[in-house]
Amino acid sequence: MTVSAAPNFVGNRFELLVQSVTDYAIFMLDPDGTVMSWNPGARRFKGYEAEEIVGLHFSRFYTEEDQAAGIPQRALKTAEQEGRFEAEGWRVRKDGSRFWANVVIDPIRAPDGTLMGFAKVTRDLTERRAIQEELRRSEERFSLLIQSVTDYAIYMLDPVGTVTSWNSGAERIKGYRADEILGQNFSRFYSEEDRMAGMPSRALHTASMEGRFEAEGWRIRKDGTPLWAHVVIDAIRDSQGTLIGFAKITRDLTERREAQRALDEAREAIFQTQKMDAIGKLTGGVAHDFNNLLAVIVGSLDLARQRLAVGADISRYIDNAITAAERGATLTQRMLAFARKQELRLQKVDALALVRDMAELLKTTLGAGVTIETRFPLTLPDAHADPAQLELALLNLAVNARDAMGGNGHLVMEGGEVFITEGERPDLAAGRYVRLSVRDEGEGMDEETLARAREPFFTTKGVGKGTGLGLSMVHGFAQQCGGSLTIKSAPGAGTTVTLWLPVAPEDAAREAVTALTAFELANSDPLVILAVDDDDLVLTNTAGMLEELGHTVFQATSAAEALHMLENGRVDLVITDHAMPTMTGAQLADEIEARMPDLPVIIVTGFAELPPHASLRPRLDKPFRQAELARIVAAVRPGGTAGPTPNWEAPDTRS
Repeated sequence: MTVSAAPNFVGNRFELLVQSVTDYAIFMLDPDGTVMSWNPGARRFKGYEAEEIVGLHFSRFYTEEDQAAGIPQRALKTAEQEGRFEAEGWRVRKDGSRFWANVVIDPIRAPDGTLMGFAKVTRDLTERRAIQEELRRSEERFSLLIQSVTDYAIYMLDPVGTVTSWNSGAERIKGYRADEILGQNFSRFYSEEDRMAGMPSRALHTASMEGRFEAEGWRIRKDGTPLWAHVVIDAIRDSQGTLIGFAKITRDLTERREAQRALDEAREAIFQTQKMDAIGKLTGGVAHDFNNLLAVIVGSLDLARQRLAVGADISRYIDNAITAAERGATLTQRMLAFARKQELRLQKVDALALVRDMAELLKTTLGAGVTIETRFPLTLPDAHADPAQLELALLNLAVNARDAMGGNGHLVMEGGEVFITEGERPDLAAGRYVRLSVRDEGEGMDEETLARAREPFFTTKGVGKGTGLGLSMVHGFAQQCGGSLTIKSAPGAGTTVTLWLPVAPEDAAREAVTALTAFELANSDPLVILAVDDDDLVLTNTAGMLEELGHTVFQATSAAEALHMLENGRVDLVITDHAMPTMTGAQLADEIEARMPDLPVIIVTGFAELPPHASLRPRLDKPFRQAELARIVAAVRPGGTAGPTPNWEAPDTRS
């Protein structure tokens, strides 16, 4: 009983196992394909109850197209001949709906090999196939998107840089068809020099290490022409982090780069035009003023020569010529101030005392039609400025105020101390400032005029009545001092121009200028002086001033001539112009210091800036008067007496 019961018990267990499976349809077919058994999984997939399907042919689960093609029969034949049949395809439920099935058919044979039927296992993969189908469609859409992009070259590289995909944008930009470039290394897009420098490998290395590489540079098309490209390379890694390749996006920026270059050239051309226009305005305005001054100088000197011939007094004409020359020097200072090139001697300046000392000058300059009122506190900290330039700036502002009032009106000059906090004023650093204002009651300025008031060459005085450098000069002076200039004005409300100057630091000193009396100038020990200048007129005047002071003067018109003369004799002092051809005055001074380190050299210049090392030497600014020349000679004269006069016969022996 036990032996005979064991097979039934095993069979019952197998039957229970099959009947318990609901995720798979498991049923048996006879050798002709008739359904012999039916489990709950088959009922769930197919929709048939066991009594509805057992005894019917399994081909009814196939579509009409598959039935007509004989696929059910081929499936059984394959299983019989090969021992197994597996496939995926559409199957039909009882209600006529379709599902995607994975089918496995295994033959069942008796111990003697006789075919007894087939075991058929079916799995419903409809959901998985839907996911796969959606993924496939997504990939197709993405591929279509990539292939539709023509403005960007978008392609894939393997880990060593081999091109594995190619879009239409890459074909348009690079010039290669897909069949020409797939399987090739992307380094062929680089120039020979870049390949030799290892740029392609560095790009991939950077992308692999940092996740991204981005650059712009020249690349090469298929036809050999260059293109300026913006390149981005991103590393692609799988879920385990293993590098599987790179995504490379290239954009052709050649046209944009050429457009930018053309724009830069156009801007440069506009800048050059504006610069030439500015030079033209400067030339016109300055030429007018200088011609007026030269007319006074030439006319006065011509009259002086005529009057001198008849023994008449010529002092008035000489004074006129000197006054005109001094005005010319002031105009030059204005231009240097506009260019931020004037040399400032920053020191403590008592602005209250300076304005008080200017009272008589202001009255004379502005005329009787202008009344001047000053408003200052009892005490005011010292400003950090150049006193001479500050006086000139205030005088300039006062003259502008007088002109704005038509020569008649009330002018107010006031001052005070102001504390500026951090960020309060974009044009001023935080700290203490001395505020000096000049206010008039003229017509004032509208917004457009006010916006241009500090522009160089801009003037409202009419053609030929000003250079337009006045406010530019004052603005430049204020900025060089570390301050600023502001203008407040409105039509009918007058104008207030304010200078903001930093308060002088405690360690700043006041410069004391020692004036030499006529007796001291005439009775100082005579020196042997070598004067050097490439301009004969300036050289003659300088030598004449020195000789009038009692000194012996020899003249040289170049640095080379001066060095040659110094080799043949000894002098006490050299006075040289700076702006000379071949060798400048500063270079001559360096050469003299190398050869004769104890020989003092004074540099004369009409320009503010000198080389850094030369700026430490004694200097005399053009134009200068005899008293200024005497003062600097006395300051730098050697301590001992003058040496023997050099053995130079006459100036006409220059070499």
